[in-house]
Amino acid sequence: MKKTIIFILIIVIGAIAALAYEIHERRGSSRDELVLYGNVDLRQVNLAFNGNERIQSILVREGDRVKKGQVLGTLQKERLKASVDEARARVEAQREVVARLERGSRPEEIDQARANVDSAKADLTNARLLYERASKTSVSGATSGQDRDSAKAAFEMAEGRLRVNQKALELAVKGPRQEDKAQARATLRADEANLALLGQDLAYATLVSPTDGVVQNRILEPGEMASPQRPVLDIAITNPKWVRVYVSEPDLGKLHQGMKAQVSTDSFPGKVYNGWVGFISPSASFTPKSVETTDLRTSLVYEVRVFVTDPRDELRLGMPATVVAAWRRSGGGTASRD
Repeated sequence: MKKTIIFILIIVIGAIAALAYEIHERRGSSRDELVLYGNVDLRQVNLAFNGNERIQSILVREGDRVKKGQVLGTLQKERLKASVDEARARVEAQREVVARLERGSRPEEIDQARANVDSAKADLTNARLLYERASKTSVSGATSGQDRDSAKAAFEMAEGRLRVNQKALELAVKGPRQEDKAQARATLRADEANLALLGQDLAYATLVSPTDGVVQNRILEPGEMASPQRPVLDIAITNPKWVRVYVSEPDLGKLHQGMKAQVSTDSFPGKVYNGWVGFISPSASFTPKSVETTDLRTSLVYEVRVFVTDPRDELRLGMPATVVAAWRRSGGGTASRD
C-alpha cells in the first residue's frame, strides 16, 4: 500500500515538474519574441503641373501602375509654342546684330564714306570760288552785298559738310565701338536665357511620373485650370513599404537596424511577410493614441519602421499589422541580436 502511494506521488511530482518546465519554456520563448502592433505606411507623391494653363489630357486613372518617366498628362500648348517661336526669332535677329558688329564696316561702306568726302571737297572748292568771285565783284558794285553773303554762307556750309563726311569716314575705318559690341552680346545672352525659360515652360506642360507607383487619386480633369498649387494626381510609391510601430524603452535594446522580422495582417490570415528593421527613431515621443499597448498612454516610446517585402502588392496604406521580431539570449542572460 505504501509503495503504491509513493509511486503515485512520484508520478504526480513528475507531472508537476514537466508542466512547470513547459510553462517556463513557453515563457522563455515568448520573451524571445517581441510582438509589436502598428499600421502599414508608404510614401506618397502629389503631382502638379508647373504652369498655369488648362489641362489638355490626363492619361491615367485610379489604380493604374505607372513607371518613372511615363507621361501622365498634358496642358494646352498653343500659347506656349507661340511664345517660344517669338523668342527664337528675337534670338536669331540679335545674333545677326552681333555678327554685324563683330565684322565691322564693310569695304564698300568705307569706299562710300571716302566718296562722300571727295564729293564734299569738290563742293567746298566750288563754294570757295563762288564766294571769292562774289567778294571781288561786290567791290565794283557788280554784285550786291546780299549775293556775297549768300556765297559766304554756302562756302561755310560746304566746309561743315566736309568735316561731317570726314568724321563718318574715320568711324567707318575704325568700326563699331567695343561698348556697342558688349551691349549687343549682353542683349543676345538675355534673349537666349528668355528662350530657354520659355522652352522649359513648354516642357513643363507635360506631366511626367518621377517614380514607379500606383495612381491613388485623380484630382483634376481635362478642361480644368492647372497651377503649381493644385495637385493633379496622387501617386503611391509601393516600394518600399513599411509597418510603423512604437517600442517602449525597456524593449528598445532588443532591436537593431537590419534585424529580421515577420509581418502579418488580419486581411490575409496565416500569411507572413518577410521584413527587417530599417529605422529606429533617435528620440522618444509620447505614445500616439492610435497605438494599442498595455502601457500607460503617457509613457515614452520610440518609432520603429519595419520594412516589408510585398511582391503581390497586397498591403494597403493604414492597414493594421502585427510584427514579430525574434531575438536570442546569451548564456549570461543578456539579449543577443540576430
